[in-house]
Amino acid sequence: MARGGRLGLALGLLLALALTLRAKPTVRKERVVRPDSELGERPPEDNQSFQYDHEAFLGKEDSKTFDQLSPDESKERLGKIVDRIDSDGDGLVTTEELKVWIKRVQKRYIYDNVAKVWKDYDRDKDERISWEEYKQATYGYYLGNPTEFQDSSDHHTFKKMLPRDERRFKASDLDGDLTATREEFTAFLHPEEFEHMKEIVVLETLEDIDKNGDGFVDQDEYIADMFSHEDNGPEPDWVLSEREQFNDFRDLNKDGKLDKDEIRHWILPQDYDHAQAEARHLVYESDKNKDEMLTKEEILDNWNMFVGSQATNYGEDLTKNHDEL
Repeated sequence: MARGGRLGLALGLLLALALTLRAKPTVRKERVVRPDSELGERPPEDNQSFQYDHEAFLGKEDSKTFDQLSPDESKERLGKIVDRIDSDGDGLVTTEELKVWIKRVQKRYIYDNVAKVWKDYDRDKDERISWEEYKQATYGYYLGNPTEFQDSSDHHTFKKMLPRDERRFKASDLDGDLTATREEFTAFLHPEEFEHMKEIVVLETLEDIDKNGDGFVDQDEYIADMFSHEDNGPEPDWVLSEREQFNDFRDLNKDGKLDKDEIRHWILPQDYDHAQAEARHLVYESDKNKDEMLTKEEILDNWNMFVGSQATNYGEDLTKNHDEL
């Protein structure tokens, strides 16, 4: 194979991997934002778990940005963020203020993510991305050189992902012109954040897990999505617990499988506010005097938890200038 062909194939493989990762609304336990157990039952967090959360969100390479800061530098920058969170300036951070801030961070992350990739797809620089532009940028090499993929597993991946992406693109394209505005493209990349895209999230989740193609998710498929029996040994306790969860809480009509409505109830719970739960957790773990509010001192005393939470975009905000927040 010529050098250019190998390069194109390598890029194609990377795109296939990226598409596979992006296509699932979430991975493993992140398919659904799970309600916390009673806060009083939660074990104390430790530094290792904080770092794990940080790396899980940013990746190990990006997390090094935070690692470059000394504890004193981290606390100084965190203190400036606390001043922003304390919207009424009374020196106390309430659960509501934390929730509002976390929602702001979540929204900013999504739109920043879209901004980073926009130029890769808006090839004619008209501030819109057509389906053809997206298809050529993502699948162009595959479509132009199908024989290179014919005998590889990636041929199946591309063949599956192309119509799936087209279906999602059309669902996000509210005016039906096959051209995405920034808002429509944001819905395409982050469908779980948009009400009109939630059916796509449910459908893609079903397609990911339903290995026998019967249109339902049975218990074994549910477990296989999160656990691989590589050594044929006994299942860990947490897997047995997940089987109980399936029987007791996922399979609402008790027919041994999940339909689309039950999948929607599982991955998109209507009565759960992730930002509220995160805010309550942060307050509970840091509130030394149990007045259900946090002083700056209480936050800085527990700074490791905050730099590993959504309140600081998992530590990334600590490396930004004040004006960027």
